[in-house]
Amino acid sequence: MNKINTKKLLLRSFFIIAFLLAVYFIIPVSIPILVAGLTAFFLEPIVMFFKRRWKMSRRMAVTVIYTVSALIIAIVCYFTVTQLMAQIIFISKHSPYYISKLSLMWFNIQNNISQYTENLPHEVSISLQKTITDFIKTMEVSFLDFFNYARVTAFFSKIPSFFIDLLVYMIALFLFMLDLPKIKQLTYQYLKPNTANKLKLISSRLKDAFIGYWKAHLLVSVIIGIVTLIGLLLIQPKYAITLTIIIWLIDIVPFLGSIIILAPWGLYHLLVGNVGIAVKLFILAAILLIIRRVVEPKLMGEHIGLSTLPTLIAMFIGLQLFGVMGLLVGPFVIIFFIALKETGIIKFNFKI
Repeated sequence: MNKINTKKLLLRSFFIIAFLLAVYFIIPVSIPILVAGLTAFFLEPIVMFFKRRWKMSRRMAVTVIYTVSALIIAIVCYFTVTQLMAQIIFISKHSPYYISKLSLMWFNIQNNISQYTENLPHEVSISLQKTITDFIKTMEVSFLDFFNYARVTAFFSKIPSFFIDLLVYMIALFLFMLDLPKIKQLTYQYLKPNTANKLKLISSRLKDAFIGYWKAHLLVSVIIGIVTLIGLLLIQPKYAITLTIIIWLIDIVPFLGSIIILAPWGLYHLLVGNVGIAVKLFILAAILLIIRRVVEPKLMGEHIGLSTLPTLIAMFIGLQLFGVMGLLVGPFVIIFFIALKETGIIKFNFKI
């Protein structure tokens, strides 16, 4: 009997180690496919809604949603890749001019500061001017290092690989969306009824959170669009409506935000000498950033089923650990663990 148990234990250990090794080596090269599967999973409620609301077949509903998703991805790629490439090339060519203009501007500011601080103690005045000089030099070095030839070349060399991954993702997404019910049914065949029910509960919880996330995100984007329109009407009335629409469309895309437009725009006016407009644009960008960081956690918590404080903590920790992607990953990790606790898979029934 002991030999049989030992054999089972060794066999299970072997399969666990083999599974972990497979995960370690396969997952890094399967990111597009895994992301496509997750996307299909989160789009499933929309597919079911189309089927019920307009009496569509699954293939027709999937085709409509996939087409809309492909158009959105194409638009995002155009703005984030094509325009980014053009701007990087432009800035790389004109970086010496911008650096000289920026240095001249800071030199004038330094002269003004020296005039304002002439009544201060000599040591304080010298220290303040040295700090500003060091800051200018650091900024110049950082700017030139970021846009140097090696970095730009490395960025462009990754573009073909990115489009290959994007093509694999799009193909896998369509196939996952079509076959998701079959995949679920096949998965449930290998699970006990109790385990299958728990998995369904966790899936339902994550779907509700995903839909709530987008509701909250769109609501925050509407608020930001209204504030942007009011601000631009006061700053640049001539282009207010057009730029508000552009900023709002970009802000809808997670992790981009209005700062992508307002910061370079303000920097441009700062470089050409329009300090007043630049300051106003930076103030508007700061206001929009504050709105997103203050209002978003509250609305996000209400729509995804978490209170404001855990949502804020999850988003902050996620940002620190995973970058901007962590703003989305953090709350969903908390929801996932809550779902595991609700189904009894993990238990925290202890006292200290």
